[in-house]
Amino acid sequence: MADLKGKTLFITGASRGIGLAIGLRAARDGANVVVVAKTTEPHPKLPGTIFSAAAEIEQAGGRALAVACDIRDENAVAAAVARAVDTFGGIDILVNNASAISLTGTLETPMKRYDLMHQINTRGTFVCSQACIPHLRKAENPHVLNLSPPLNMETRWFAPHVAYTMAKFGMSMCVLGMAGEFAHEGIAFNALWPRTAIATAAVQNLLGGEASMRGSRKPEIMADAAHVILTRPSRAHTGQFFVDDEVLATIGKTDLSEYAIDPEADLLPDFFV
Repeated sequence: MADLKGKTLFITGASRGIGLAIGLRAARDGANVVVVAKTTEPHPKLPGTIFSAAAEIEQAGGRALAVACDIRDENAVAAAVARAVDTFGGIDILVNNASAISLTGTLETPMKRYDLMHQINTRGTFVCSQACIPHLRKAENPHVLNLSPPLNMETRWFAPHVAYTMAKFGMSMCVLGMAGEFAHEGIAFNALWPRTAIATAAVQNLLGGEASMRGSRKPEIMADAAHVILTRPSRAHTGQFFVDDEVLATIGKTDLSEYAIDPEADLLPDFFV
């Protein structure tokens, strides 16, 4: 099976949750991981900083670079990419994981929160992709992976939280457009989304606390699925909207019990699938 040894991954939102899990999985192969996030000091409700994440990645067998960066600032992103290239010699993989969420209706969504979701989710994905593409062009098997949902254009996914859905679908539209735009250059652009809720700080703090956590799977399922995608030939696998369990099934892994937080709890389906 192919691995990520020596590859350099630029991962946004990598200080915790799914982003960190993807970094740790790559680190076990001996990859270089650029931990890109805002958190430099511990937060009472959000475990992990860029420095603690970098330490975990190095303990797992990888090399890490912790970069404090607000992806809403294109100059900060450009500086982060430059540091990554200076440190590791290039970028092979971009993982657009950073995201903001507010499951609120139209009248309940302050414009400040609307702007935050669109600036981080859609705009941040676009900015990071734009900054990394010149370096991905030089990579042997370049991939961009957006943690965003399939483009299911159904009313039921928009009506309860139209602002959030628009922001997440914007990330998926980047996949659709950039996969076509850069297909001739061999840069893969794909999306990955979970079948079920994933045990992250967002679930803990926003989606129902402990009850939702019990019905969630561990972030490692997304990391293992991402690893499968990112080790495939980029020219042959692009423009796809993957779901974690379906990806793992392609390598014969159908027993997913190891990922359950509580094997006795009913799994909670995620949005958009």
